[in-house]
Amino acid sequence: MKITKLGHCCLLIEEGGLRILTDPGAYSTAQDKINNVDLVIITHEHQDHFHIDSLKTVLKNNPKAKVITNSAVGKILTEEGVNFELVEQNQKTTFAGLNIEGHGDEHAYIYSTITPVQNTGYFIGERLFYPGDALYNPQKSVEILALPVAGPWLTIGQAIDYAKEISPKICFPVHDGMLDLKKLGPVHRLPKAVLEPLGIKFVEMIEGSVQDF
Repeated sequence: MKITKLGHCCLLIEEGGLRILTDPGAYSTAQDKINNVDLVIITHEHQDHFHIDSLKTVLKNNPKAKVITNSAVGKILTEEGVNFELVEQNQKTTFAGLNIEGHGDEHAYIYSTITPVQNTGYFIGERLFYPGDALYNPQKSVEILALPVAGPWLTIGQAIDYAKEISPKICFPVHDGMLDLKKLGPVHRLPKAVLEPLGIKFVEMIEGSVQDF
């Protein structure tokens, strides 16, 4: 599996001959220039994960791409005239032999006055679990975890404990696009320091990084 971190939570995943784009949000623009995309997976409706103008650009450049998402995002897509396939909690689909499973249904708690939104994590190709904005345990073996490391709903301690709970072979950081690239040290260094002695490899990835797993 080859993963390119376009920014924040926007990933280009290449597996089984497919090119899969996750969460084309407002914190990244590199997705607007990507071609030959087969699938676009959207976890939830917040703008750092789902920017409708960016998605329309992606689909214009990749007219054969299929969008996979949940009911809440699907409602917005329907209003915008964008077709999609519904995959959410306890649902799955197969595309060209690659399995995509939906896990979880709620965005992590932010604050009492902030209305929660639906969030679906996705298990991709039986290898990669990308939880979106939640610390959901899919209750199955995870080889690679896209680990959220920063945000208004998350502390670095919670991120580390989540990785320990999931216990993947490898994890890499996502949801750090709001941070200064020159000041990512603590949110990358601390998980690495704690997790690697436990046998969980932490691969540091910044915007533009490409990694084979």
